[in-house]
Amino acid sequence: MMADRRVVPIGFDPSRGEMQKSGSRKASPSSAPTDYRGLYRKLERALGRIERIENNTEMLEAILRLLVREFREDLGFEMGRLYSREDGDYVLCCAAGGRVPAPIGYRMPRGYPPHVRTLAEGLVIMRKGDTGFDEDIERAIGVTSTFAAIAVGATNGHVFAFSVNGEIDEDRILYSLSAVRHIVNLKLAQRKLTDIIEEARNIQESLLPSSSPAFAGYDIYGRSRPAEVVGGDIFDYLEVSDDLLGIAIADSTGHGLPAALLARDVVTGLRVIMNENLKVVRVMERLNRVIHRAALSNSFISLFYAEFERNGTVFYSNAGHNPPLLVRRRSFEELSEGGLILGPNPAARYDRGFVRLEAGEMLVMYTDGLVEAENASGAPYETTRLRRVARRLCAAKASARETVDAIFEAVDAHARGVPQADDITVVVARKI
Repeated sequence: MMADRRVVPIGFDPSRGEMQKSGSRKASPSSAPTDYRGLYRKLERALGRIERIENNTEMLEAILRLLVREFREDLGFEMGRLYSREDGDYVLCCAAGGRVPAPIGYRMPRGYPPHVRTLAEGLVIMRKGDTGFDEDIERAIGVTSTFAAIAVGATNGHVFAFSVNGEIDEDRILYSLSAVRHIVNLKLAQRKLTDIIEEARNIQESLLPSSSPAFAGYDIYGRSRPAEVVGGDIFDYLEVSDDLLGIAIADSTGHGLPAALLARDVVTGLRVIMNENLKVVRVMERLNRVIHRAALSNSFISLFYAEFERNGTVFYSNAGHNPPLLVRRRSFEELSEGGLILGPNPAARYDRGFVRLEAGEMLVMYTDGLVEAENASGAPYETTRLRRVARRLCAAKASARETVDAIFEAVDAHARGVPQADDITVVVARKI
């Protein structure tokens, strides 16, 4: 009987094609020199052809069939099997190749030594006669000589097993299966991250208003465009009462998933606080304490919040946000009254500002991604350009939507050829 073999490669780096051999195993003397880097690239290219399949098990089944089909000669694979974990058991869910049909649905005995070692070590090679090799179990699934197995996934949710023909080159098989495990685990991790980000994007989109509010005396429209799949900008409309509409626009530090989660906290917190019928200043102070206590309290968020009355009166407070532009017929006014950005100081106090909009005037609220957008020469868009565009549109009596769209077109023309570096949000409230 052959001695039991520990075959997990030591110091393995599949991307560099390097593998330090274990002292308890010798390479086959008949092995020809192997181009490990070339083999890795071939594996990477082959697995890269697997199109995105929504179900992980179905994707792994496609990978199994590809490996058996395209690496039969390279590695001697005559049959492949895929096991999926179900209630703690590993169940045969797919097979490829082989002369005898594999028993789909077969449950691998939990205490079977090769199975236990695969889960513990990640990768094993077993021959008939090795300690722990049970001929009855292996024969039941179509194995008569040698097999190699790898566990994949962060929690070993699946196991690949391959029957190998004739004399084997252990180094080559170990390297190849280690590379497969490395690539598949990257794919699974990437899919998980993509799913998380997609879920965050759906949550964020659900928090953004689906339509403009119907509030007598005003024409209102907002639009947000993240720099990544999800962003840290957000805006919202809040019906304070029949005669009072709240509008909020916020910008969390950074962008991407962490910023999006903080922006979500602000919107949900603001909606809860508004139910308490607090005044503008108390809303800001209460929300500031909520953000400070949040899990992401090492990040901060700026917020402009205003309450519009039907007659044009606007009460607002600005927590470290870019001052919105009140565009009048012959002048501009920046709405900057307020206080510190939300989060750093739970005891921060906020002031209230007051303005009045006349018919034809409009308030342009925006985030810093707009005015900081750079062109190919590194020049930012800046508020001077925004003022020119806003004045022209106000004079032309453009609608709120036309104004927002024109501002986005202007900043895109300025930054043509330069990738968007930060989230951009614009909300316009026009008095009619």
